[in-house]
Amino acid sequence: MRIALDATYSVDPHPSGIAVYSRELLSGLARVHPEDRFLHCYRPKQFFAAPRLQNASKRLLLPPLPTFRADVFHALNQRLDRRPAKRVVCTFHDLFVMTNEYSSEDFRTRFIEQARQAGMKADLIIAVSQFTADQVNTLLHVPKERIRVVPHGIRTPSGTSEIKRENVVLFVGALQVRKNVIRLIEAFEQMPREWTLVLAGATGFGAGEIMQRVKTSHARERITITGYASNQEIDLLYARASVFAFPSLDEGFGMPVLEAMARGLPVITSNRSALPEVAGDAALLVNPYRTEEIASALLRLADDARLRAELAEAGRHRAKLFSWKNAVERTYDVYRELAS
Repeated sequence: MRIALDATYSVDPHPSGIAVYSRELLSGLARVHPEDRFLHCYRPKQFFAAPRLQNASKRLLLPPLPTFRADVFHALNQRLDRRPAKRVVCTFHDLFVMTNEYSSEDFRTRFIEQARQAGMKADLIIAVSQFTADQVNTLLHVPKERIRVVPHGIRTPSGTSEIKRENVVLFVGALQVRKNVIRLIEAFEQMPREWTLVLAGATGFGAGEIMQRVKTSHARERITITGYASNQEIDLLYARASVFAFPSLDEGFGMPVLEAMARGLPVITSNRSALPEVAGDAALLVNPYRTEEIASALLRLADDARLRAELAEAGRHRAKLFSWKNAVERTYDVYRELAS
């Protein structure tokens, strides 16, 4: 097959979320299917910074989009300005912008229009979770028959297991309203003084309020904000921590939950959005709007080493169900379905 992909989002100096998905898919497809030809398509700003992979060539995406001589075109991030090939598939990661005030009004308006256009123009939609698939169906009115669920994979752990664990509660993700960081801080304030909280991630929408809440916290000397952290730095934090807390209000998938599980961390996460689907029965699930529930779960894990060990073991098994190899092959199955 000849497969064109919008690779724009893979070019990011600080990759997370969609950038990680894009990179894993682009490299995995080219590696696993050397018999095919891949066109990696970029908008002008990203074109020259993008690497060239084996059995893949680079193309420009210019407005209006050119028509590519390809069996399938894959838009990797719920944006499809028009149909640039005979058969088109589009990945939807989440639709939280449509359901709450987690972004600016301008971004919300632009996102909703792009999502609607992508939902109408794509032959098939890949949703990264059943939760996201259901939202694509109900919010964008895309028939279920046109939606395929292909979960994300996760990075495999690096060799940091020799590090001794400390009394650290770790959060990994952007510091933004949607991630519910302020309630996590308020819950952490109820933990014993020997525990510390590490917030690892770049700043996002509403980060100013989070920073101010840390400044006014009576536990501020026990709270560390790292800013953006590389994969190597994140792996060291996963290895040091004893508890992973991710009480996000809305996730289309939730890669950090599985990455923490794969590294042997007991996880606290939300009982909302896609997080129960991803975590299964290998985490403590809490109502993210109830600070006392988050605090109770933190205290429970702090006091019970046996429970931490049980959840860590369950999490390792859960994480093994998700791999980028599987995501690549199931995505390729969607291409085959369209091309046939």
